[in-house]
Amino acid sequence: MLSMISLDGVMQAPGGPKEDPSGGFDYGGWTAPYFDETGDRFIEKQMKPCDYLLGRKTYDIWASYWPEHADRWPGINEGTKYVLTRAFDKSDPLVNGWKNTVFLKNLADIENLKNSAGGDIQVWGSSKLIQLLLKNDLVDEFRLLIFPVTLGHGKKLFDKGTLPAAFTLIESIVTPGGVIIACYKRAGEVKTGTVGS
Repeated sequence: MLSMISLDGVMQAPGGPKEDPSGGFDYGGWTAPYFDETGDRFIEKQMKPCDYLLGRKTYDIWASYWPEHADRWPGINEGTKYVLTRAFDKSDPLVNGWKNTVFLKNLADIENLKNSAGGDIQVWGSSKLIQLLLKNDLVDEFRLLIFPVTLGHGKKLFDKGTLPAAFTLIESIVTPGGVIIACYKRAGEVKTGTVGS
């Protein structure tokens, strides 16, 4: 799972001013001032060919952009896009307009996908989907880009219902612009103890 978050955990509309103004969010594009070559290299590394699990809103945004801009993300059109949605209209051009799209209806479909043979499945954006995954212990890895800004309100990465879990840091980078890139892998249950003993 790759998420761009503020210091206070907001992940809404990092890419542009008009990306997602829902809930009165008016800071769309808040990550742009902080990107530099180091951050760009990390993102390019994450854009390797793979399959994707997306919520419907993220899918709609991606399906209206990436089919025409695949030169900026080689392999995006070839990867399978698994989309969790309860309602879609097959006549919608976004539904039929992007090849290799599979619609999932519920949590059981996601669990079956996770337990099937195959390569990595990345989750980008998709805040509501992430909440479902966190509540059901379906996250194996976090790739977080933590930006030096607080936004006060907006869709959060961690919200009510996140299960306790331990993670191990497997990679970390600090960019010249102050973005902390931290990659964590699932490491079992939360352990407790006493500090200093």
